[in-house]
Amino acid sequence: MPIERVFNQSGPDEEIFLRSLRPRRLDECIGQNQVREQLRIALDAARLRNEPVDHILLDGPPGLGKTTLAHIVAEELGRTIRVTSGPAIVRQGDLMSLLTQLETGDVLFIDEIHRLSKVVEEFLYPALEDFRVDYTTESGIGGRTINFRLKPFTLIGATTRSGLLSPALRSRFGLLLHLKYYDDADLTRIATRSAQLLSMAAPADSLALLAARARGTPRIANRLLRRVRDYADVRAAGRVSLDVVQKTMEILQVDRLGLDGLDHAYLTALMDHYDGGPAGIEAIAASMGHERDTLEDVVEPYLLQIGFVIRTPRGRVARPAAYEHLGRPVRAPSIANVPMEPGLFEGA
Repeated sequence: MPIERVFNQSGPDEEIFLRSLRPRRLDECIGQNQVREQLRIALDAARLRNEPVDHILLDGPPGLGKTTLAHIVAEELGRTIRVTSGPAIVRQGDLMSLLTQLETGDVLFIDEIHRLSKVVEEFLYPALEDFRVDYTTESGIGGRTINFRLKPFTLIGATTRSGLLSPALRSRFGLLLHLKYYDDADLTRIATRSAQLLSMAAPADSLALLAARARGTPRIANRLLRRVRDYADVRAAGRVSLDVVQKTMEILQVDRLGLDGLDHAYLTALMDHYDGGPAGIEAIAASMGHERDTLEDVVEPYLLQIGFVIRTPRGRVARPAAYEHLGRPVRAPSIANVPMEPGLFEGA
């Protein structure tokens, strides 16, 4: 049975919980200072000119606040936001239904925008540039193409894999904002704010420990906080302490760097099955029984960030820091595994 990431599981109750902790205004946000400053200037300029904000592209790993920022933009402007995702827009008609419901200045948020089909993406281009679309009512000989004028709106796209966006789509965004992992200080402040909203009395050292194991991600920090609250209510009479946080992390199998069972399984597969690499992502995914997308979107970004894994032309390679963290002797790569330098006349 595949190993699942405990604190990435979500259901209806979890989503309601997370939404209740989201900031609603830019002033309530913590961290991502450069992104917030760019957004603040763009919002103030749009209000001064009484026009919609430029289309915005938000990219970065999951859980860093892309959806939250989209809702904040709509809230700051006092406009309605309509939310969808790339996989949900199958046909041009699906997008047409959304576009024609937008009023002047409204926000259309498309999550996973890199997964839009080519046909839908091309249908979107004139809507972004000229606020119009050419819609074909029927197929075949009797089909008619109607030009619809749209009310000026703002598209906010979110993606975890910006490299999959076509240059044509990317060029139509006026603001390109990249969200980075949060440092422990900002995550501690986020956990403190969330604890206050939940009426949890938690010592500063316990929240700092929780933040250090949140993988630089606010969503994970808030979910770990909920698990700590559950443990405290059941095993510690509702009192949160450093010991309560440590025991909760042990149950969740989250180590001091925030790595959990899925991360350990990835590193173990790379080290044991492929001698530390290089190994292709498809091979690693097959040996673990997981989808490639799960490893690329959920596991690898953080392992790359902390220097445990690198990508080479031949595949993934485990770094000495990963061996040391798992308490294993560092293996020297064999000559066959070292990525080859291009030859002197290669490509000539």
